Amino acid sequence: MVHNFFAGPAILPKSVLKKASESVLSFADMGLSVLEISHRSKQFGEVMEKAENLTRTLSGATDDYAVLFLTGGASSQFYLTAMNVLGKGETAAYVDTGTWSTKAIKEAKLFGNIEVVASSADRGYSYVPKNFNLPSNTKYLHITSNNTIYGTQYQKMPDVSVPLVCDMSSDLFSRPIDIEKYDIIYAGAQKNLGPAGVTLVIIKKDILGKVEREIPTMLDYRTHITKGSMFNTPPAFPIYVSMLTMEWIMEQGGPGRMQEINEEKASILYNEIDRNPCFTGKAESEDRSRMNVTFLPTKEEYTEPFLDMCAANNCVGVKGHRSVGGFRASIYNAISKESVQVLTDTMKDFANKFG
Repeated sequence: MVHNFFAGPAILPKSVLKKASESVLSFADMGLSVLEISHRSKQFGEVMEKAENLTRTLSGATDDYAVLFLTGGASSQFYLTAMNVLGKGETAAYVDTGTWSTKAIKEAKLFGNIEVVASSADRGYSYVPKNFNLPSNTKYLHITSNNTIYGTQYQKMPDVSVPLVCDMSSDLFSRPIDIEKYDIIYAGAQKNLGPAGVTLVIIKKDILGKVEREIPTMLDYRTHITKGSMFNTPPAFPIYVSMLTMEWIMEQGGPGRMQEINEEKASILYNEIDRNPCFTGKAESEDRSRMNVTFLPTKEEYTEPFLDMCAANNCVGVKGHRSVGGFRASIYNAISKESVQVLTDTMKDFANKFG
């Protein structure tokens, strides 16, 4: 058995992979592959409807929100959110917690005034800033809920009186969402939701239509709301797999139960990091991610031998991001407690041999 700790594209539930693979050969008793049927067909229309309904169930999104399945990855939302919501000369606030928020800030600057109200760059993005003031004219606040590279995560979302825009790409549906806090949530699928190729956007409809600029048709959220994510051919297979994954999350007990499981898995791994003389955590304790566990060797010469031992024990994807080094174990919804235990056992064996 291979234990998949890759950060993304990442692990999917085995039952989802089985159903998805079967649908590649024959879908919905049509004798055709899900890859080759029309997105206008009744059968795929049912997939889209179910995917939207599941999204609403898992997120709590009411009819005040639109649910969109778009292309372009979460990175496209860095500029789409600002383009659609931030008027020329208006100000938006951003919290900088790492690479992805930095990229979002860069793109948003093309459309208005961007105020970076807090940053954790001063300590290598090892924590989540909690105390900041918003300019009086703030149009919205943008945050990244979980940081895959540095291993930090908001354990409590900021309470603000302005619209909140959140990149949830790496912890969507890993815990309950208080939907009323947010005006826009966006997430690339390839962490907890499905394969790469589709981006989920949940957007409060009344935040739109308030900028004066001309927005290209394809880049206007209202286009996709009006057309039910069917303005152009949608990424049909990633949407289908995402629908299956959302069904699986419901079968596990929903986001509340997923949070309990994820907390348990994270505790197993962080406890080992904290007791093992060969490793030290990257993120500060109170802001540690339950999705991406980052840790460093206490001696640089431990790096390659530990990665070799991981490979020997079929633990893959443990090498840290190139900008951080060390190690990273991504423990998304679909990874089992057993896989996490194999990794911690490997860490114990490593300490017995080298520590």
